[in-house]
Amino acid sequence: MPLPPSSRRSAISVQLMTQFGLDQGLTLEQCLAGTGLDWRLLGDPGAEVDTGQELELLRNLARHLGQHPGMGLQAGRRYRLNTYGIWGFALLSSATYRSAVQLGLRYLDLTYSFHSMRLEEQDNDACLILEEQDLPEDLCAFLLERDVSGALSVYRDLANTGLPVHRASFRIPEPTDVKPWRELLGVTPHFGASANCIIFPRSLLDLPLPGANPQVAQHCEEQCKTILARRRMRVGFAGRIRDLLLARPGQLPDMERLAQALYMTSRTLRRKLAAEGTSFRQLQEEVLGALAEELLSSTALRLEEIAERLGYGEVSNFIHAFKRWKGITPRQYRLEGQRPARDSRI
Repeated sequence: MPLPPSSRRSAISVQLMTQFGLDQGLTLEQCLAGTGLDWRLLGDPGAEVDTGQELELLRNLARHLGQHPGMGLQAGRRYRLNTYGIWGFALLSSATYRSAVQLGLRYLDLTYSFHSMRLEEQDNDACLILEEQDLPEDLCAFLLERDVSGALSVYRDLANTGLPVHRASFRIPEPTDVKPWRELLGVTPHFGASANCIIFPRSLLDLPLPGANPQVAQHCEEQCKTILARRRMRVGFAGRIRDLLLARPGQLPDMERLAQALYMTSRTLRRKLAAEGTSFRQLQEEVLGALAEELLSSTALRLEEIAERLGYGEVSNFIHAFKRWKGITPRQYRLEGQRPARDSRI
């Protein structure tokens, strides 16, 4: 579900960015300063880190190397499909690029992206939209560059060719040198736009992928679902807040009301959640997203009824939110859940 960055994520991204810093001439100490990360973690492929630790590492890179135009694009090229673990195998086994995109967006929290993403289609165009999720202002440009470059690397590994981009627009100010963007995309983007959007031919979505294997894709998706559920388990103060939100799903209290119920200020509540690598908004969306999935999968309720139960005044607002979380509409999610089960043994 494309929520704000998960508080826990694979350490592979930290490993990639540390190596990027070392290749630029930095020392290991410069890369990891203030992160609380031990260098021994870099050799453990199963290790996980907090989102805040990775952000601190990226700040170290920016501080020592400077955020010159294209640095994030260069870093993003290191995110090849095989660096994403089971998520990458799931995409590689998908039948078409469309099914790969849909699956990838459903489990976007298993990637290293700091943007949520969704796909929109209109006429002959498909548009991949990247949305900021409370990103630190000092790293916005770098993170956008890295996430765009990483997404295009995934496509290149899936299709064995570059994505033919028609147009692109980004919210960040125009950099002093647009050449790195033009080299990556094949077109000069429009900067200072209202949205981050990469437009490419819609017809590409239905082309078959060379590694298609339905059984492997199904097996990998089941593993993605298990890993994501484990990462979203909440403990400590964040777990307590999540439980309080779950107690009244149709009437989620706002932060002020919840802080009062806990005899603290909203500022204290925000600080305590930040210390655990999350936010009140992220917990709200986790709760709504989990409840929406459950209601769509296990009940025959109409979308209007589900929207009402989750506290949405208009079903259109619920559909828009769900599409932002999952990359597909509630109706598509329900239909996919009703597909005949396949033998997942491989």
